[in-house]
Amino acid sequence: MKIMIIGATGMAGSAITKLALERNHTVVAIGRSEEKLAALPANPNLQTKAKDAFDLTLSELQAVDVVVDAMATSPDKAYRHVDLATKLIAQLREQQRPRLLFILGAGSLTTGDDQHLFVHDIESNPANAAFVAIPQNQLAELTFLRTVTNVDWVGISPATNFTAGPATPAQYGHDTLLTNTTGESVTNSGTMAVAVLNELETPKHHQERFTVANQ
Repeated sequence: MKIMIIGATGMAGSAITKLALERNHTVVAIGRSEEKLAALPANPNLQTKAKDAFDLTLSELQAVDVVVDAMATSPDKAYRHVDLATKLIAQLREQQRPRLLFILGAGSLTTGDDQHLFVHDIESNPANAAFVAIPQNQLAELTFLRTVTNVDWVGISPATNFTAGPATPAQYGHDTLLTNTTGESVTNSGTMAVAVLNELETPKHHQERFTVANQ
């Protein structure tokens, strides 16, 4: 496949880029920093574009099979998660390609006996005030995506702690926050990359979100 990865130099994006190249896909890596893009591993199947994702044209999007939105933002610009999702969807209404895959947050997953949204636990801790806008806006992003029925999209959420690290044996779910047998809720970037590439190569989810965590 030819895969466009928005945010290809970030933690999630770089892991997905690396694995996609290892699996012999062609990658179009999108990032704002030419310096960071140049630091990606050299590969004949890698193309880089130093460009704001909001400036991507319909022709650029339709030149690939899949667009992965792995954009990260600062908390004060967290609304850009919603803005980019709505822009991509608006451009691709009723188009046959590309497929869209969104890296979402854990805040929109449910947890506890009452199955409340995990973002409410994040909001309840004053220590999280500096970054809480990110999970709040990623929830808004998913809420919007769930209204979309004429674009082939899929979302994927990590566990509570999303951290850089190698792929591990994984567990999968739908909308409930996952923990392992010792009570840890962690997703490594390598685990996420495997889940993303497996879904792109063998699609199982359409117009819905699923979640992955380390076992």
